[in-house]
Amino acid sequence: SEYLEDPSERLRVAVATCNRADYSKLAPIMFGLKSHPEEFELEVVVLGSHLIDDYGNTFRMIEQDDFDIGSKLHTIVRGEDEAAMVESVGLALVKLPDVLQRLRPDILIVHGDRFDALALATAAALMNIRILHLEGGEVRSGTIDDSIRHAISKLAHYHACCTRRAEQYLIAMCEDHSRILLTGCPSYDKLLSTHHKEDYKDIIKAWIGDSVQAQDYIVALQHPVTTDIQHSIKIYGLMLDALLSFNKKTLILFPNIDAGSKEMVRVMRKKGIEQHPNFRAVKHIPFEQFIQLVCHAGCMIGNSSCGVREAGAFGTPVINLGTRQTGRETGENVLHVRDADTHNKIYHALELQFGKRYPCSNIYGDGNAVPRILKFLRAIDLDDPLQKTFCFPTVRDSISQDIDHILETQSALSVDLGGTNLRVAIISMKGKIVEKYTQPNPKTFEARMQLIVKMCLDAMRDAITFNCRILGVGVSTGGRVNPQEGVVLHSTKLIQEWSSIDLRTPISGALHLPVWVDNDGNCAALAERKFGHGKGVENFVTIITGTGIGGGIIHNSELIHGSTFCAAELGHIMVSLDGPECSCGSRGCLEAYASGMALQREAKRLHDEDLLKVEGMDMKLSEPITAAHLINAARLGNSKADAILNRAYTALGVGVVNILHTMNPSLVILSGVLASYYQDPVQKIINERALFSAQSIKVVTSDLEEPALLGAASMVLDYTTRRQY
Repeated sequence: SEYLEDPSERLRVAVATCNRADYSKLAPIMFGLKSHPEEFELEVVVLGSHLIDDYGNTFRMIEQDDFDIGSKLHTIVRGEDEAAMVESVGLALVKLPDVLQRLRPDILIVHGDRFDALALATAAALMNIRILHLEGGEVRSGTIDDSIRHAISKLAHYHACCTRRAEQYLIAMCEDHSRILLTGCPSYDKLLSTHHKEDYKDIIKAWIGDSVQAQDYIVALQHPVTTDIQHSIKIYGLMLDALLSFNKKTLILFPNIDAGSKEMVRVMRKKGIEQHPNFRAVKHIPFEQFIQLVCHAGCMIGNSSCGVREAGAFGTPVINLGTRQTGRETGENVLHVRDADTHNKIYHALELQFGKRYPCSNIYGDGNAVPRILKFLRAIDLDDPLQKTFCFPTVRDSISQDIDHILETQSALSVDLGGTNLRVAIISMKGKIVEKYTQPNPKTFEARMQLIVKMCLDAMRDAITFNCRILGVGVSTGGRVNPQEGVVLHSTKLIQEWSSIDLRTPISGALHLPVWVDNDGNCAALAERKFGHGKGVENFVTIITGTGIGGGIIHNSELIHGSTFCAAELGHIMVSLDGPECSCGSRGCLEAYASGMALQREAKRLHDEDLLKVEGMDMKLSEPITAAHLINAARLGNSKADAILNRAYTALGVGVVNILHTMNPSLVILSGVLASYYQDPVQKIINERALFSAQSIKVVTSDLEEPALLGAASMVLDYTTRRQY
């Protein structure tokens, strides 16, 4: 944008304030505008609860700040319920046109997410007045406040937001990036310059009592949640009970004017809070003094935005009750009690937080918001078109329905996380791999998650070309997994930064699809159940013989996970009391004998001792030593290599016999690169060592090329056919 062409022409700025909370954010801007009379003409419009005696007649503090109030609009319909809020918006819409017609501002500044602000933005937008919205793009818990905030953002022409995340959300809402300014919160300009003042002791004495010391009192401020009023009232009562039991001096502010506030005040009076010697109940405190009180409090409790925003600048401990602020960015000073359903929970939170001190957090500002906003206002070119431009992402043209659409293939997105590669595939209901994508698996969590989402999005775009309808995402990963929550509990050593990881939430959030997660061994068993040798078999075991040893157990046609999701860790069945060390830290595990890693380890040992190579064996000097060299050497008559393989066959066979004697499946399916080498020796050991009734159980090798991908897909595809998983 260009600066105003004629510096002598002042920009007419109307600032509309509805309540004590938004005035704390707007006042610094008003002072900034007032200090530049040669550039700006300030008009102040006051409405809402500012003009109500029960809420402190807070318009007086605006007058005390030496602002001329050009218009006072009585817009609140009393009742403090949902209908009264709607009627108040309607009353404001009736009164505002006359005021805006008279003032004819070049721009109207509105703040936040209050219903009064929605009336202001609606009236101004319909009257072709430019709107600057403060604090757009922020998210709470999906209350009506969120809906109002986003509605105002869509009506506004310019945005001054407080955090980088809020800026990104506004961009995601298709707002024009060139009209979004990341300023920080204007209240931080004031609080960061005032909270070090030396008069805080006098302020504490005036509001709470002569004998009260800093960090030895509580500030309480709880507002109703209009989407769940009865629950709000319950939490308020529990908070008061906990504060009474905690027995500390408490400064409690009346709730705002939203629906439910009248009932909350009734609860407060029923409990005798206003007469209790430990409490001081007030309707309003000037912002500068309130900031000092919050700064030096032992704790702040409730659901006010001040707790998650301003209090962080001082490191004041905060207890956030309920869901009103869920989704807001907070510092480490905030302890959330979202399910505040008992007195004991809240009391315990007070015990944890009271008297602590946390590092100061400046998530919401650095004290320089007002200079940025004034510079932004100066840059507005009133000759620019008033019409908003929405920056929508590119979308495909709509496709008319035809026979291909009707016959589209129901499919799943499959993700396989291995130690080396990350693979994504589109897999049809019949188990056909329509398309497969492979990338190296990144070493860090953030890079890995970004790549998973990107590869899935690419596959979803390609699925349209292949006429596939993606029903969901299945993820196969190494390690222990809680499939109920979609969380990787403990990773294998092959995948770094992969423990205690919630996979379901970020992938589902990015793709807007349901997501299933399980470990690779279980996925191999699921693949066999749906597409392989296990189809129609009620009880079978799948054993993966690859880099490690893993597997899955199907019992009564269902996958067994175990009480702590540790079932079917077949590679860690112990077949020796004192064998080779395993990657799990124990000794004598099946994996330490028969896995690809174990065979490679032994092959390297023989090679280092110059005992591996035999006549007829083709080996290059630079070639890395693998399990394949050991197997080849044994075939060519190397007795030491043959002895190592015999020990591996025996260990695996004994492990399988243990499984047969424990689970008594009717089939054993070997999968993985070593399966074909192990099939006959394992069958032989079963015949020699198993109980007679188990000797007839067959060992087969899997015919599936991609068991992990197919098993991940089966979690999605079985659900769509209502098969229990």
